[in-house]
Amino acid sequence: MATHTGSCHCKAVTFTVEAPDEIEVNECNCSICKLSRYVHLIVEQKDFTLLSGAADISTYSFNTHTAKHTFCKHCGIKSFYTPRSHPDGFSVNVNCLDQSTFKFIKYGSFDGDKWEENIATFREELA
Repeated sequence: MATHTGSCHCKAVTFTVEAPDEIEVNECNCSICKLSRYVHLIVEQKDFTLLSGAADISTYSFNTHTAKHTFCKHCGIKSFYTPRSHPDGFSVNVNCLDQSTFKFIKYGSFDGDKWEENIATFREELA
């Protein structure tokens, strides 16, 4: 495991993530991820540390309201959030992480447009 640092665009929100230096991440085509070009790295809650900006975060939720889409209220960047697929963890936007701490990033995809049909297989792959 390595420590990776991340932030929103204006750096009001900063955080660290404990994750391997070789990772597999997923782009999603659901209604919100497609629009924001979000690239998911799913981590357990214990592996995520918010360093600054708790007061600078706003939250948006929709549909089942399980996912908590957090974003910087200054620059609007969603650098991490609580995903519906893993409500006890976080999805970190790889685009918001310092890429220099990774040796390799493998990009995959998740068909979130058909979330209910695909989530069981996705969870099995992550386990």
